[in-house]
Order: sequence, then C-alpha cells, then structure tokens
Amino acid sequence: MAALGGDGLRLLSVSRPERPPESAALGGPGPGLCCWVSVFSCLSLACSYVGSLYVWKSELPRDHPAVIKRRFTSVLVVSSLSPLCVLLWRELTGIQPGTSLLTLMGFRLEGIFPAALLPLLLTMILFLGPLMQLSMDCSCDLADGLKVVLAPRSWARCLTDMRWLRNQVIAPLTEELVFRACMLPMLAPCTGLGPAVFTCPLFFGVAHFHHIFEQLRFRQSSVGSIFLSAAFQFSYTAVFGAYTAFLFIRTGHLIGPVLCHSFCNYMGFPAVCAALEHPQRRPLLAGYALGVGLFLLLLQPLTDPKLYGSLPLCVLLERAGDSEAPLCS
Repeated sequence: MAALGGDGLRLLSVSRPERPPESAALGGPGPGLCCWVSVFSCLSLACSYVGSLYVWKSELPRDHPAVIKRRFTSVLVVSSLSPLCVLLWRELTGIQPGTSLLTLMGFRLEGIFPAALLPLLLTMILFLGPLMQLSMDCSCDLADGLKVVLAPRSWARCLTDMRWLRNQVIAPLTEELVFRACMLPMLAPCTGLGPAVFTCPLFFGVAHFHHIFEQLRFRQSSVGSIFLSAAFQFSYTAVFGAYTAFLFIRTGHLIGPVLCHSFCNYMGFPAVCAALEHPQRRPLLAGYALGVGLFLLLLQPLTDPKLYGSLPLCVLLERAGDSEAPLCS
C-alpha cells in the first residue's frame, strides 16, 4: 500500500532549471489559476452528474423502473459530454498531454487484456472471504452455480432488469468515466499523482450524498440512521474511489476500474458481522484474513506499469515537468 501514499502537494507547472513545464512553454496561465480551473472543472462535472439524476420530477422511489430508465437517459447524456470538459480544461490551461484525449482517458488497446483481467483478479482476491461466505450460504453446488451463471436465459433476465443494469453496467461505466477518466487528468498536473488518488474520490464520495434527500423524502428510516448511513457510505465510496483511481493511474486503462466497480456493486460491503456469527466462522475469518494479506502482497506486482505499456498520465506529468512520479514505476 506504500504506492498509495501521497508524494506531497505540489504544483507541477512550476518550472525546473533543466526542463521547463509544457504549460509555461505554451504561454498558459499561472500554476495557481491552472489549479483553480482543474478544481472548478471537477466540481462542475460532479454537480452535473448528480444534477442529471433530478431533472426528471417524479414521486416514485429511485428503484422504480420508470425512474431508472429516465435517469439512464440523463446520466448517459452528461457522461457522453464529460470529455468536452477535459477538452475545455486543456484549452484554458494550455497543457498539452502528448497523447490523444481518448488515450488520456483510458480508451486504448495497448495492454488492454491484462488491464481487464489483473485488476479484477486483484479485487476478487480482496473479497476472498465474502466469496467464501457466499459459496457457503448458497444451496447449490459449484457445477449448478456455473450452469446458472453461463445460461443465456440468466443473462437475458439480467439485461431486462433495470436495477441490475444500473448497478452492474450504467453506474460503473458512467461513474468511472466521469470521476476517474475525466477528473484525474485534470487534477494530476496540479496536485501530482499521489494526492490526486485521494483528492479525486472526495468528489465521488460527496456525489453519493444525494441519497440522503431521497431517504428523507420517502422516510425510509430515522433521520439519525440516514445521516449515519450517509457518513458510512461516503467513507466507503471514498476509499473505493481511491482504489480505482490507483488502478486507473497504474494501468492507464478505464476498463479495469469499471469491471472492479461492477464486481464490488454486486458483492456489496463485506458482511463481517454475519461472518463472526457464521457456523463455519473460523475458516471464513481465515479466508477474510488471507484475502486481505494476499491483496496487500499482490497490489504492486499486479499493477506494475510494465504490464500495461506507456501510461498516459505519466506522459502528461513528464511533459508538465515531473519525471519522478512514484506511481509511474
């Protein structure tokens, strides 16, 4: 986890004697203004994403299929337009990434197969305990479970389930696109990669506070419970956002964070309390501990940038004057 540590808040657009930053060479605005533009752009994206959920007035709860379909439309529109914000940021700051906009946002073919498989494998290792718990509590054996998972009818049923589509497809894709692929390229030249890993998730965590209003509106619980749940969700989503930001930087791909996001949405938060009261508590807790230990052990090797080719954000920082970013090696 040492790679997740910050390398100090610094402005990469400050010139160095041997290599002036790209933005200064282009006659762009000062470093302070660049940072303000970056933060304002990220804030605008977060507000636009959350605001798009409420352009449709409805008295129905968020899980109603009609509400989900409408929100699909508005969220997909905002997410499709979000790269324009990065384009505008590039023009306002004068920073030239050295790669195409799509490449900078993680849409590239180089190293795509390890980028899709290894981060997901790493996340599944972390969830070894919950996966064991799910297997123990399932009434069917492994062979029957695989038949259900691979059956076309099961997939057809999922693809017609609006909640499944929201949780496993639309939310992971649009949230990672907006909160990682668009925000990290704008934050990294201002803060550096390390601080950006922890700054970017704050926008992601705050964006989930809108659930408070819906829960209060439909009186789904007491006020105290709602705010306690919101605080917990903010903490969990912020930590998860830091993890997927780390994956995005280290792999240079969007597909890994999207697949990990979808998997975590399916698994939910680990039911640790249930594990403590489980009839097979000892092997289950051993699985939890083993999963965390293996995750920490394999975090660096499975996200080694050498496996994924040239990293667009590292190229961006090199052009901005920082060739010693620790997450790039």
